[in-house]
Amino acid sequence: MIRIKSDKIVTPRGIFDGFLYIDGQKIADVSEKCVPCCEAYDFTGLFVSPGFIDLHTHGGGGHAFMDSSADEVLAGCDFHLSHGTTTILPTVSAGPFSAMRGAVKDIDAAMRSGRAKGHIFGAHLEGPYLSAKQCGAQCPDFITPPKREEYESLFSEFPHSIARWTYAPENDPEGEFCRFVVGRGAVASAGHTDATYPAMKTAMENGCSLVTHLYSCTSTVTRSHGFRSLGVIESAFLRDELFVEIIADGKHLPPELIEMIVKVKGKERVALVTDSLAIAGTDIKEGVMSGTEFIVEDGVCKLKDRSAFAGSVATADRLVRVLVYDCGVSVCDAVKMMAEVPARILNLQKGRLERGFDADIVVFDDKITVRNVFTDGKIVI
Repeated sequence: MIRIKSDKIVTPRGIFDGFLYIDGQKIADVSEKCVPCCEAYDFTGLFVSPGFIDLHTHGGGGHAFMDSSADEVLAGCDFHLSHGTTTILPTVSAGPFSAMRGAVKDIDAAMRSGRAKGHIFGAHLEGPYLSAKQCGAQCPDFITPPKREEYESLFSEFPHSIARWTYAPENDPEGEFCRFVVGRGAVASAGHTDATYPAMKTAMENGCSLVTHLYSCTSTVTRSHGFRSLGVIESAFLRDELFVEIIADGKHLPPELIEMIVKVKGKERVALVTDSLAIAGTDIKEGVMSGTEFIVEDGVCKLKDRSAFAGSVATADRLVRVLVYDCGVSVCDAVKMMAEVPARILNLQKGRLERGFDADIVVFDDKITVRNVFTDGKIVI
């Protein structure tokens, strides 16, 4: 049994002063009682929180999750672990389907290697079944409608390694693709989409439960012959059953917009994601990525001409910091959106410091700087 002492244990009921006990890979108890244990840690003055869960990241620390290797995937995941991410979904961008298949193969190999310090839950495919009108930084050359032979064969080859698939619902008018993804146990998410409400309604009826980076490449109200139609943004606010993820780096969405999303949608349905690039956590300030010149300034990656953002360089601890210090959200609520809500989206017994939940834990200070990390009840950082 392991005992952790802190006056700032982040629980679903608020900040708790006492002890957290770990038995094996699970949390055994959170209590005011001090029980003798074979291993003990005193984190008084530091926050003890559930481990962060990042549903959407393309890499970090100079390590990409596409066109790389299993070792690169592991290194990128370890980088994010050092910033508190104990469960991660390495994300694969739209590209030639053979390249996307290769990336999933690398992620699968990393998952099966036994060398991951944290939890690689599975791949997140962001494409290629997206909207060319809402492609953002995705290369439009590789965007296609859903092709059954592609996605069926990918799931057949890697049945346990695909956790999530982002797609444009308007390209799946009968819900066939969405229904297949959900039927295979993965999360279907609407993103890079120009859908109107009827397409979103069909998607939800077939199991779509999440919106990818709300306000980034997601449609809004449109008019046709005077008649208005809801877009993805309004659909997300209207339908309580939908979760939304937001890139809460304070750049893609200003603090005021983050506050509005949390106010309207509710903290129980908002997940924070980094959507980070491989250059996150590096000193790289300029370069070429997928043929596009970029610069990094003001805490975000931009196109060289500064006309638009080219991606995020955030880490999970930064997202919590933005919510707390820029948006005025409590530590408990910020952690909920970085841990508990993503766990619910993935149907995992994680994200809460309660008896029976997985003992994935992050320890951080008042500046939301990570000091220690536990996965499966063992200290790894």
